Amino acid sequence: MKKQVLKDRMYRLKSEKTPLSTMINSTHSTSNPLLYFDEEKGINRAMRYAKNQKSIFEDEQDKNVLIEPIIFEDGFLNTKRTDTLLQQFLALHPLNGTLYEEVDLERDAQEELDLLTLEIDALRLASELPIAKMEMIGRVLMGNRVDGIKTNELKRDILIYAKEDPEGFLEMLDDSDLELEELVIKAFEQNLITYRKQKREIYYNLKDNKKRIITVPFGEDHKRSLISYFKTDDGLEVLELLEKKVK
Repeated sequence: MKKQVLKDRMYRLKSEKTPLSTMINSTHSTSNPLLYFDEEKGINRAMRYAKNQKSIFEDEQDKNVLIEPIIFEDGFLNTKRTDTLLQQFLALHPLNGTLYEEVDLERDAQEELDLLTLEIDALRLASELPIAKMEMIGRVLMGNRVDGIKTNELKRDILIYAKEDPEGFLEMLDDSDLELEELVIKAFEQNLITYRKQKREIYYNLKDNKKRIITVPFGEDHKRSLISYFKTDDGLEVLELLEKKVK
């Protein structure tokens, strides 16, 4: 274990919806194990928080333990620099990182800065998109609804998407398959291809061609499966045909 730095620490529940009070278990039991693997000794050691003891480990405590509840009020728990046992216990508790975390203002500020920077980059790139690229992204996001809206409405919607999900928007811009995905969407919208067997199979839907194109592997997205097929020797012929037919 690293040497503990003495300072006041604040902890918070990770859930967005927090009850007025939340209690975490402070003693080891079979139903709620509190074990810490000691690397030096090579054993699991049972933990127990007792304010009147000098250690959080049961094998180092005497019989006169005074158990105190550990309670988060309104999602937060404040500790003083003198609460070394409690801070050590909270650091090693199995729920640390899942149910709760230590508040780190510097880390929080960096995360917010990174998110704001990402949002700024996404909005800048969204505002600079040519109309053809906007329509392509709009079709992937909204389907054929994009055909019925004005350019300013489309630009607004894409800017809103870039603001709300900057990471997803930037990933979409970098997606080399974006044009192929738009082609697939258009092909389905224009009934050039169709599904069968609960979207497990994709067929041509042409006047003189109703042949099966592919069987979608279980658990895979049908559009992505067809895009992957386009990149094969057999799929290239299908791609060239659809490019000629799609309006």
